[in-house]
Amino acid sequence: MTQKVHSKELHRKTWLARVFCWAAVFFLAASFALTAQTIAPANPDRVIDDIRTLTTPQMQGRGDGYKGLTRAQQFLVRNYSSLGLEPKGTKGFLQPVHVVTGAELTGGNAFSIEEAGTRRRPKLGGEYIPFSFSAAGSASGGVVFAGYGITADEWKYDDYNGVSAEGKIVVVFEGEPLLESNGRLKDGATHYGDPITKAILARRHGAKAVIVLRGKPSNGDKDVLPRFSGAGGQEDIGIPIVQVSNEAVATSFGKAGKDKDLLGLPHRIETSGAPASFAFPESLHINLRVGVKKKHAIVSNVLAYLPGKTDEYIILGAHYDHLGKGEYGSLAPSLIGQFHPGADDNASGSAGLLELARLLAPLRGQLPRGILFASFAGEELGLLGSAAWVREPTLPLNKAIAMFNMDMIGRVSKDTIYIGGVGTAAAFRPILDETTAHNGLKAEYSEGGYSSSDHTSFLIKQIPVLFFFSGLHSDYHKPSDTWEKIDAKETARVVSLVADTGVRIDEAPEKPTFIAVVETHSTSTGSSRASGYGPYFGSIPDFGQVENGVRFSDVRPGSPAAKAGLLAGDTLIEFRSQPIKNLYDFTDALRRSKVGDVVEVIVLRDGKPLKVQVTLEQRR
Repeated sequence: MTQKVHSKELHRKTWLARVFCWAAVFFLAASFALTAQTIAPANPDRVIDDIRTLTTPQMQGRGDGYKGLTRAQQFLVRNYSSLGLEPKGTKGFLQPVHVVTGAELTGGNAFSIEEAGTRRRPKLGGEYIPFSFSAAGSASGGVVFAGYGITADEWKYDDYNGVSAEGKIVVVFEGEPLLESNGRLKDGATHYGDPITKAILARRHGAKAVIVLRGKPSNGDKDVLPRFSGAGGQEDIGIPIVQVSNEAVATSFGKAGKDKDLLGLPHRIETSGAPASFAFPESLHINLRVGVKKKHAIVSNVLAYLPGKTDEYIILGAHYDHLGKGEYGSLAPSLIGQFHPGADDNASGSAGLLELARLLAPLRGQLPRGILFASFAGEELGLLGSAAWVREPTLPLNKAIAMFNMDMIGRVSKDTIYIGGVGTAAAFRPILDETTAHNGLKAEYSEGGYSSSDHTSFLIKQIPVLFFFSGLHSDYHKPSDTWEKIDAKETARVVSLVADTGVRIDEAPEKPTFIAVVETHSTSTGSSRASGYGPYFGSIPDFGQVENGVRFSDVRPGSPAAKAGLLAGDTLIEFRSQPIKNLYDFTDALRRSKVGDVVEVIVLRDGKPLKVQVTLEQRR
């Protein structure tokens, strides 16, 4: 009798608990449906006005280190401040970040050629020019001609076969040969023609410096050198390297050379399929001094906070820097020197973030969780601003429940938006299905979150991410990426989608749980912003400056590197018995490897060397 009474009471309590739970779920669902309905739709006129402002000539392409970036930063601060948002930088709304923006020439450049008692001094700029990635320093000594400076096993071709470059200055032609006899196709360049590849190989052969000759110009091109560009100057290649006009050295090289017609050698190499390398006589001597120094700048992340009811928060982010005059990253080389306005990349995301701040600011103190609006600088240099923030966060990192990144949202085509990172939290997919259906946009999902934009910095810290992206186009990283080509209405639709999704995640009872997505190492749908070189390795480089080696900021789950036991924080110093001094070396080593190769690498972990075997896989 007593047991039955207790059983009935227990049944009644269980029933009441279930009713209470269902009521709570209904209340929460109704609550965030109501909140979402109270958010006004994004305003296309405001969005396009902000994009216009961020792309005016005064903004100078918002290049890192440019005054225009500071003007853009001030514009963002004024807007965030006017909305009553809290400053969350280290200096008000700002978090200063030190970056290396490139390279510049110093006064310490000199070049002379001595041959049998005569001396010639080519002129800087007109007759020789250092590469921006050249190491600074001096080199003098004898000279070796090494053809195109190429070793290509697949072509059975080696310019260094039979000559020693140890302690010498190596002279090579630019580009690469068309080796018809070895099955080399006549069209399509490879990485062997890259001067960086030539410099790395020369350094490995013990050369002191590299001189790159134009060789025989094709298609009637004049023997004119390009001007010095600071692009690619974030690291140096570890050896002095300069480009020299044919005219500057023709007489001296002709007198000393075994072959009087040095410029006729490209044709001989191509027709014979064999190198034509040789050491110049000791009467030829070169003195070279290269003065190149890094350009440093202080840029700032702009950080504004909307408090919620708890200390948890969501990060809504977009980078506001671009390419300036295109010294680095331009895909229109002939137009370097013109301002690249970056309307889509990423004035669109920055304007979208401001619009989100306007839409959500009235909800101050009403949402369960706060919102950090993060405008990042240094993205175009390698995610430097966002990496600096997660390294030294201005809010507790363990209280961040998710990060949404908008990078290029201004060119929606066929009502389709690409959303990456959907698999980094189980809660994302069902909410996105609802918000996209309500919004009317079609979504193409990518499970993984890694790509070359700022959300990757948060993914590394195991924070769930979503990446909103409208797709690449022919104006990407060109001066033609202008505000007139932005579809303001579609951009506003994306902003509304982000707002709706963000509020639903914010108001969900449970915070999203991070899931490490084992990717198939493919690029995100609709994007080539996650591309790489050679076979698949699976490490994510830390673009901060490392004096010797390549530090991994993360290792992708399920990748060859992960399977070999490599970890975030490891620093790669050797790959297949070759020293790895910088990212250039690592890229070159991968390019020279094949899918299926088992390569031995050495990393430093906690300061101690660790040797592991990595089986390289197909990059898809």
